[in-house]
Amino acid sequence: MSEVRILGGAQTDFIRNWTREGLDLATMIREVARDALVDARIDAAEIGVGHVGNFAGEIFTGQGHLGPLLVEADPAFDGLPTSRHEAACASGSTALLAAMADLEAGRYETALVVGVEMMRNVPSAQAVSNLGAAAWVPFETDGVPMVWPSVFAALGDEYDKRYGLDDRHLAMLGRASFEAARRNPRAQTRVWELSEESFEPDDRTNPVVVGRLRRHDCSQITDGGVAVVLASPTFAARWAERRGVAFEDVPRISGWGHRTGRMTLPAKLEASADAEYVLPHVRATVTDAFARAGIPDVGAVDAFEVHDCFTTTHYMAIDHLGITAPGASWQAVEDGATLLDGPHPVNPSGGLVGVGHPVGASGVRMLLDGVRQVTGTAGDYQVAGARRAGTLNIGGSATTAVSFIVETGA
Repeated sequence: MSEVRILGGAQTDFIRNWTREGLDLATMIREVARDALVDARIDAAEIGVGHVGNFAGEIFTGQGHLGPLLVEADPAFDGLPTSRHEAACASGSTALLAAMADLEAGRYETALVVGVEMMRNVPSAQAVSNLGAAAWVPFETDGVPMVWPSVFAALGDEYDKRYGLDDRHLAMLGRASFEAARRNPRAQTRVWELSEESFEPDDRTNPVVVGRLRRHDCSQITDGGVAVVLASPTFAARWAERRGVAFEDVPRISGWGHRTGRMTLPAKLEASADAEYVLPHVRATVTDAFARAGIPDVGAVDAFEVHDCFTTTHYMAIDHLGITAPGASWQAVEDGATLLDGPHPVNPSGGLVGVGHPVGASGVRMLLDGVRQVTGTAGDYQVAGARRAGTLNIGGSATTAVSFIVETGA
């Protein structure tokens, strides 16, 4: 069981277009890093190590070598050891794992983890093309103009083949995500005006993107940064004492899971043809996190933030978390079990569909939203009484999978 503590964090407003503001990736890192320090009530000089999660800085902006941009965020960071981590859409989560390993090994007492991505500086079609770099190039990308909608439409088709899948349930998940995002003051879509037809098979208001996926089944092209301050339990105890905070109220990452599957979706589906779950390594990632946190199953978790890059991955997450039997995610959708006031709230923030998906930042954002839940600071999307929250972040065609459990209390 991990005892890494989370002292605070910050998130940029995902509605912002940083290029239109004349701002760059370095500015984003500086702003969110400094805001996280303020929220954590810690001085920059007290940070021992920095980790940056980012997928495609070179592709979108021409900027690589992002660790030194964190050093530029504050004069006190001069000399700070930093690293940049890439795992497609799970880049932020792998940065968190690396920071945890540093703290657990005793190398440092504190770590600043920043996840960032700037994606709105190019036309949408170019952004979609750029994101294809997370697939196996060129085997999955040549002649495929929209790689990820194609891949995750195929995931829905696999569910349909194995269990049956009613697209009406995908539409219900999309609607729930946009409605939840209206309650989130940092969500990209919170001011969107959507009609009833926006979630119907209406080719004008909700046109087909690829296969069974329509416009409002898809997450957003987003600019954004998120940062959290992690600490060892000994540092956190001293921090809590000087801040007048009960140590048991300082959130901790009590469990984690991290697994990597085959690179392509067809390879994964072929390997799981006779398995209980469509993506067994994703299920194992979740159960690894449960085991490390010392909890039996999803029933011990009060809220989950999952990687709904498309409604089909949201659907997949429901049964892979164990909320329903394999292939029966539709039951939770119809029963409202995963809504804010349901027994198993999933994506009370609005998820990637509603909040936005700055690729390298999403894993850190999920963790921070988990922290908000267990500290009672989520505002209008607060799950009543939440003390334990989880995340499920995936990269590529669910190739990289990372899950965290965060909680408060003795």
